[in-house]
Amino acid sequence: MSFNEIGMVDRHGNLLAGSDTAYDSASHNSKEFTDWAAYNASADADLLGELGTIVARSNDLIRNNGVASGYSQTVVDKVVGPELRLAAKPNYLALGKDKEWASDWSRNVESKWRGYAASTEIDASRQLNFGGLTQLVMRSGIAAGESIVLPLWLKNRRYRTSFMVIDPIRMSNPDDQQDTRALRGGISVDRYGQALSYHVRKTHPIDVDGFSNVGEWERIPARTKRGRRQFIHVYDRKRPAQSRGEPWLSSVMGDFKMTGHYQKVQLRNAIANSLIAGFIESSMSVDDIATAFNSNYQEYLDGRKGWKSELQGGALIQLPPGDKMNPFIPSGSAAAFGEFMEIAQRDLSVGLNLPKEIVHKDFSKSNYSNTRAALAEAWTFLIGRRSWLAANWAQPAYELWLEETVMRGEIEAPDFYANKQAYCGSKWIGPGKGWLDVVKEAKGADLRIKIGQSTQQDECAEQGKDYEEVQDQRVTELVRAKKIAKDNDLSERDAYRIAGFSAEADDSDIDSYFMSDDEANGSPTPKPKQDKAA
Repeated sequence: MSFNEIGMVDRHGNLLAGSDTAYDSASHNSKEFTDWAAYNASADADLLGELGTIVARSNDLIRNNGVASGYSQTVVDKVVGPELRLAAKPNYLALGKDKEWASDWSRNVESKWRGYAASTEIDASRQLNFGGLTQLVMRSGIAAGESIVLPLWLKNRRYRTSFMVIDPIRMSNPDDQQDTRALRGGISVDRYGQALSYHVRKTHPIDVDGFSNVGEWERIPARTKRGRRQFIHVYDRKRPAQSRGEPWLSSVMGDFKMTGHYQKVQLRNAIANSLIAGFIESSMSVDDIATAFNSNYQEYLDGRKGWKSELQGGALIQLPPGDKMNPFIPSGSAAAFGEFMEIAQRDLSVGLNLPKEIVHKDFSKSNYSNTRAALAEAWTFLIGRRSWLAANWAQPAYELWLEETVMRGEIEAPDFYANKQAYCGSKWIGPGKGWLDVVKEAKGADLRIKIGQSTQQDECAEQGKDYEEVQDQRVTELVRAKKIAKDNDLSERDAYRIAGFSAEADDSDIDSYFMSDDEANGSPTPKPKQDKAA
C-alpha cells in the first residue's frame, strides 16, 4: 500500500501536513525527534569552528580524568611501546635484484637507522630519540586528533634531517581570518584538496611569555621544489575533504564528564556520611527542656556538644531520660551506584574502541574465554592504529632520512628518485601482543607455521621481534653451545639442548631441523649436515 492509497500525500505527491515519513528517523512529528536538530554540512563546516573547544576539553579530560589518562597511556604503550622498529623491505623484484641482495641491503640500512633513531640528534631540540618522538606524536594524535611534525635540515649533526613536533593549535589561518575554499584550518589547498602550504603561528597562542609573536604566522610549503617534504600532518580522515583531525575522545566527552562528576559526588557523599554516626532523638518538648534546665535551653545544647567526642567505636554514651540514639542510615544504594558505573564504563569503552577490560584494566569478572575475546578485539584496533601511525609518521620520517643517506653515498641506491617507492618499502614492528596462555599459544604458533598459514616472520612480529635477529641469535647461541660441549667432552646432542632446542626431540628430529630441504626430501646428494649447522 502506497502513501497515496492511505491518503498521506496530495495529488502532486507531496506529504500532507501532519503525516509521517517513510523512515522513522526522518520524522519531524514524533516526540522522539521533534527537538533533534540535525543538518547536512561538510566535514570542515562541522569541525573547524568547534575544534579549539573540543581540543581544550580533550586535553583537560586527559589531565584530570583517570580513565581518560589511562586510556591514552594504554594506547601509547600498546601501539608504540618503547619504539617502532624498522624492518626494511625493498621491492627487489621491481629493482631487478634478488632476495640475497635485498637481505644484505636491508641489514645495512637497518643498522644505520638504529643508530640514527636511538640518538637524540633526530630531535630538533635534542631531547628525544625516535621512540620518544613517536610516543609524542601518538599522544598528540589522541588528545588533539592530529599531530604536526616539521622536518628540518640542521647543521652540525651527524645527519642533518631532524624533526620538531609542534602543538596543532598553532596551525590556523593567518590573522585568524575566516575559512575559505582555498584556506581551511591553516591549510592552503588546491581544487582537489591537496595541501599546498601550511600556516603556523610562530608561538603558542597562550604561553608563559604572554602574547609575544602571537600575531605572527609562518607559511610553510608542503614540499620543496625538488619534492622533499617540509610538513608532516598526521591525522585520521573520517569524512571526505576533512582538513583537520578530530580528538579521539570527542564522541564520549559528555559521558566522561558526567560520569566523572557523578563519581565525585558519590565519593563526597560517602565521606560526609562516614562522619555521622547517628541522631539523638528526645521525647521532651522545647518547653519541657527549658523548664528542666531552669529556662536555660542553651545549657542543654552545650551539654550535647560534648557527646560528639564520645561517638567512637565501642563507646557507651549516657543519655538523659527520654532520649534515644538512632543510627544514621545513608540514603542511596552502593549496589545501584556500582551497576550504573559498570554500564557507563561499558558504553565509554565502546566509544573508545577498546573492550572495557582493557580500558579499565579490570579482568576480575572475566573468564579465560572472555579475556581472549577482549584481547583479540583490542589487538585488531591497536594494529590498525599502528599501521596508521607508521604510514603517516614513521614511514615519511624514514624516507626523508634514507634520501639523505643515499645523497651522502652511505647507502647504495642507483636511480633512487626513479625507484623511490621500491627502495623505501618497509614494515614497522611495535610491542608484542603478549601471552595469555604461553603453552597453548606457543603450540598454536608452531602449528600455524607447520601447516603453512604463518611464518616465523609473522609470529615474531606479533611478539614485537624481528625474525632475522631471532634467527641470528639462535645460530650464535648454537655455535657457542657447540664450543662448550666440545670443551667439556659433551655430545652434539647436548649442545643442541644447551642452545635451547627441545630436550624431548630425538636425534633424527634435531638433525632434520638443521638439514637442508634436499636432505629432508631424500635427495641422493645431500649437503653435509655439519656445514649446514655451522
